[in-house]
Amino acid sequence: MAAAAVDWNLAEAAAVRVAGREPFADSYHAHSLQPDFDRLTAIAEELVADCTGLRSAAGPARARVTDRPGWIAANVAAFRRLLRPVLDRFEPTGPSAMLAPVTSRITALELGVMLGWLSGRVLGQYDLLVVEDEQPEDQDLVYYVGPNVLSLERRFAFPPEQFRLWLALHEVTHRAQFTGVPWMRPYFLDLVERAVSAVGPDPARFAAAIGRAADALRQGRNPLADGGVMGLVATDDQREVLDQLSGLMSLLEGHGDVTMDRAGEHLLPAAPRFARVLRQRRQQAQGPARLLQQLIGLEAKLAQYEQGEAFIAAVEASDPRLMDRVWSDPTLLPTLVEIRTPGDWLNRVGASAAA
Repeated sequence: MAAAAVDWNLAEAAAVRVAGREPFADSYHAHSLQPDFDRLTAIAEELVADCTGLRSAAGPARARVTDRPGWIAANVAAFRRLLRPVLDRFEPTGPSAMLAPVTSRITALELGVMLGWLSGRVLGQYDLLVVEDEQPEDQDLVYYVGPNVLSLERRFAFPPEQFRLWLALHEVTHRAQFTGVPWMRPYFLDLVERAVSAVGPDPARFAAAIGRAADALRQGRNPLADGGVMGLVATDDQREVLDQLSGLMSLLEGHGDVTMDRAGEHLLPAAPRFARVLRQRRQQAQGPARLLQQLIGLEAKLAQYEQGEAFIAAVEASDPRLMDRVWSDPTLLPTLVEIRTPGDWLNRVGASAAA
């Protein structure tokens, strides 16, 4: 049975346990979060639309403030949606059928540890994995993890009104990217499905991955730096798709940060401090936490912010009008190589624009 591939209930239970107790879950300040984010998400949507020209075709954005278990439950549901086409084809036979209950629990525990750890760090998230057979009120939401937001506000004395609007600007920018560009969401989900559908239990691939990791270590490189374990065990075809995804996510994350700063420039005098603190927070993980970041590819994601911002800066320095072209057609998206060397993209897209 496909359901045996992952024990989803165990994954959620393990994640909640790893997440631990939220120190601000019962704070009286928590009652202000939902009305604040309802209001500020609507304001952010207008600011982002005016700044980028991207207007959602899916109606107004909806905020949902949640706690860590709520965020975990939403992301377990998202993983189930994402992996459904793959798991529907999962049919263990022979010895693997006997081990299926064990492997489903191991997979669940691995997923649970990852989600539990992330739930203590994430502040906001746009959930784009909409499926038609689920409740509409649970789809297309902008999530905010309330206790984590309150914890940062208290620890660093952030002014709540400014900090909450600043967070909303970033998440609403992602929603504008996926619902204001007609082809973006299906294009992104197709890349994700192609990447995960190629996953299979091939011992030879893992042996080759160990060899590549050993070579990287001998050369003084981190073998987990370019996508974590997924990048390490990917086939050549899969790695090509992962590179496409990485290039796209670098663009979207960089655009999100740039838009967040510009759209709120005159309203958020504390924004440079917010950005500085969160940048330091991203980079400060050490020991087991640093290893976990590397294993799940989070360090590669953190590099996407910087590379995406640098790409946008280079393009705008050359010709600000060219940035609008990335939203016009998937063939004009920068590749991962072009994100890192913007001149290559400028030559390709500039030449096509002049033709």
